[in-house]
Amino acid sequence: MADDLFTALRLDSGAVLPNRIAKAAMEENLAGDGQLPDRRLFDLYRNWSAGGTGLLITGNVMVHAEALTGPGGVVLDAAAPLEPFTEWARAAKSGGAAVWMQINHPGRQVPSGLPGVVWGPSDIGVDLGRHSGRFGRPTAMTPDQITTTVERFATTARRAAQAGFDGVEIHAAHGYLLSQFLSPLVNTRTDAWGGSPANRARMLLDVVRAVRSAVPPQFAVAVKINSADFQRGGFDADDARQVIAMLAPLGVDLVELSGGSYESPAMTGRPADQRTRSREAYFLDLAADLVRTSPLPLMLTGGITRRETAEQVLADGVAVIGMGTALAVTPDLPLRWATGTEADRALRPVTWSDKALASAAGMAQVRHQLRRLASGRAPSPGTRPAVALLVEQLQQRKALRRYRAWLDTRRPEAA
Repeated sequence: MADDLFTALRLDSGAVLPNRIAKAAMEENLAGDGQLPDRRLFDLYRNWSAGGTGLLITGNVMVHAEALTGPGGVVLDAAAPLEPFTEWARAAKSGGAAVWMQINHPGRQVPSGLPGVVWGPSDIGVDLGRHSGRFGRPTAMTPDQITTTVERFATTARRAAQAGFDGVEIHAAHGYLLSQFLSPLVNTRTDAWGGSPANRARMLLDVVRAVRSAVPPQFAVAVKINSADFQRGGFDADDARQVIAMLAPLGVDLVELSGGSYESPAMTGRPADQRTRSREAYFLDLAADLVRTSPLPLMLTGGITRRETAEQVLADGVAVIGMGTALAVTPDLPLRWATGTEADRALRPVTWSDKALASAAGMAQVRHQLRRLASGRAPSPGTRPAVALLVEQLQQRKALRRYRAWLDTRRPEAA
């Protein structure tokens, strides 16, 4: 193929990716004191950079100190010291990879019990049936809160550039705040940020404009969106096509396609009776359709584990192959592919019938591998899902105590 996995990609901003393999964002929940990156994240990303991946996208970094996806989240706002982020970027680039910071606001997807704020486009809570109490009840954002949040995204992006990151990825997928504004099921506003697809996309477009104007010209700006929410009446492939077209004139370099949310966790991908290729690249059919009309390069993330599948996805017109779980288990997988070998291990499958618990356990399994890699240990893919989930809950309790104490030292930002 003219463009194979190990061909460099030059983006419109002038940023260059050494190859077409990206480590997609995985929420590490490894913030140290002060919600800052520390040695664990430095070592984790140094490991991945040495493994041959061309682009490393961090787990989501929070733009608002009082709105976290979990108590172990990293925060980069106007008050955060920059040196830990500089060290993080330096470690991630040590093996030749480009590194982008994924920046995010959770909106209504804030675990219950966390201090701070729970906001959304509307006051509609996360519906997980009997597990709905896992998340706080949101209040609808005011226009001033929307404007301030847009500014927070720009501040985080500007500081990421100052710290030495090569780009940012604006997270507008997986049911987080910007994804919530895009969703006709969650966004029931009747003002300028609700109703039509253009109005529902307004906050995302404002964030992109603000970020692009806050960073240098050759600093990459990417956006992650759902190819679909996988909910009846929700954000779908036609919505995704319209959003990509709206992003094209705004200086966006790349759009990553994923799918799902906590309410419909398609991003954890557990289809059981499909052919191998579909089981691996479980958003491929939607992405292949969007590729035909997209004015921007696309990145596809979702279950890819084998070189053959990755090459076929490239052949279908996708520009960058995103992998998460595969690199949590085999951090040197790109180097293996380059020498003609494949991964020799995979996570123990989660076969629980409760989809919400199964999704939580699957994500806990991944984060268990990240903690091991960050501490210099080999992955342990055979860890039982229930054990990983229990360990995660214990880790979260400790992190929550640290986060509460830290937040008490800062000025309230809820207004």
